Amino acid sequence: MATSLLTYGAIMPAVTSSVLTMGALAAAGLLLGFLIAFLILRSVQKAALARSRTDNDKVIADANSRAAVIMQQAEIAARDQSQKMRATAEKDVDTMREEMRNIEQRLLKREDMLDRKLDTLATKEKNLESLEKSLAERTRNVAAKEQDLDKAITRQKELLLQITGMNLEDARQLLLSRVEGEVRHDMAVMVEKMEEQAREEAKQRSTNIMLQAMQRYAAEVTSEGTTKAVTIPSDDMKGRIIGREGRNIRAFEQATGVDVIIDDTPGVITVNCFDPVRREIAKITLEKLIADGRIHPARIEEIVEQTQKEMENNIRQLGKKAVIEANVNNLHPKIMEMLGRLHYRTSYGQNILRHSIEVAFISQMIADELRLDGAIARRAGLLHDIGKAMDHDQEGGHPALGMEFCRKFNEPEAVLNAIGGHHNDIPSTTPYTPIVMAADAISGARPGARRETLDRYIKRLQELEGIATSFAPVRQAFAIQAGREVRVIVDPERCDDATAKLIARDIAKRIANEMTFPGEIRVTVLREVRAVELAR
Repeated sequence: MATSLLTYGAIMPAVTSSVLTMGALAAAGLLLGFLIAFLILRSVQKAALARSRTDNDKVIADANSRAAVIMQQAEIAARDQSQKMRATAEKDVDTMREEMRNIEQRLLKREDMLDRKLDTLATKEKNLESLEKSLAERTRNVAAKEQDLDKAITRQKELLLQITGMNLEDARQLLLSRVEGEVRHDMAVMVEKMEEQAREEAKQRSTNIMLQAMQRYAAEVTSEGTTKAVTIPSDDMKGRIIGREGRNIRAFEQATGVDVIIDDTPGVITVNCFDPVRREIAKITLEKLIADGRIHPARIEEIVEQTQKEMENNIRQLGKKAVIEANVNNLHPKIMEMLGRLHYRTSYGQNILRHSIEVAFISQMIADELRLDGAIARRAGLLHDIGKAMDHDQEGGHPALGMEFCRKFNEPEAVLNAIGGHHNDIPSTTPYTPIVMAADAISGARPGARRETLDRYIKRLQELEGIATSFAPVRQAFAIQAGREVRVIVDPERCDDATAKLIARDIAKRIANEMTFPGEIRVTVLREVRAVELAR
């Protein structure tokens, strides 16, 4: 044990020294490696720096060469631009010089013309001076001759007055009366001849124009009554339409505003209403209900509402078709809608929309014959009865209603006057109003156009005259304008102006209460005072 320890003690210093020697060597090697690495890195950096300097020199050289090229190109472009600008400037200068030369030439010509005019004016002044001298001399001669003539006339007057034994004023009056009588007689003869010739020519001309218009236009006119017949598949459908305790038919009549007539006539149900639009809505609704089979109050209201919308659309389409057919432009949509409503309205069985289209074409033909504007006449003819599309709750006749309605949509004044005056309700201010009146009469008077019989027409006129003559002060009564107006002549000794107004109002009331007639009837009471004396 002790030996081992001694051995260990001897060995340990040697080992320790060897270990220290190895550590020193390792440190020296490491330091040397670092030194070598540092030297290598410096050499690499120097090489890289040298290469970068070489590259920078090359880039600078390339940039300098490119800059030189760009400078050369810029100089060349600047030279070209300067040359172009110089050429343009030279051209402008040449143009201005040419214009200046032209202006100078024109000025020289004007100076020459002014010189010539001055010479001419000088010559004219000389001529005027000579003419003034001659005129002054002539004026003196004329004045002297007038004095001599006045003296001669005075001597002649004095001599005539001595011969006739009259003074100057009596002679003047006698001469004027003779001349006036002769001129008045000649003028009356000439006026009578001209009036007779004008009447003959106007009558012949108007007859030819109306005949040509009637011959050139012939339209189909349909007639409708106040009832519509609806065909049903079987009589069992009548019971379904009536419904339990009549609830279906009551709901239908309440929703449509019509009367439904269900009688023993097989296969037919009748719809009755004075309003043709409501009548048509009820007919279409009933046909839809029959085709559908579901008939109860809720379904009836639904179908009625749907049919009303369809009818409104149908009315607009009818108005557009009428406007296109009549070839009238720039009509307001509201006016076209009112025209469509005329399709479902009649006057003595004549369809008013077809009547309006017919009047439009006849008015155009008459205007063309008279060398007037056919487009305005056609427009006025198409719109003349548009007041008949208004509901009955609006007061006034259809001419006034139609005129005010179209005035809201800025229709021309000629068209408005034709609408309001085609029954002589207002004075005619344009030639298109009498044209529309003539066309309206032609359309209504054509054979087959209206359904009223001659006997019924005569009876209505007789009733008008009979009501008017039943009043005490009335002397005579005449129904005119196809029964649209009655003229009443009263005895002026038994009736004053205030009483005449009361009589007109009373006659109008009796006519409204006792007669059935379309539109309005005007009552005109005439009271005339004549003073007659006999010269014996």
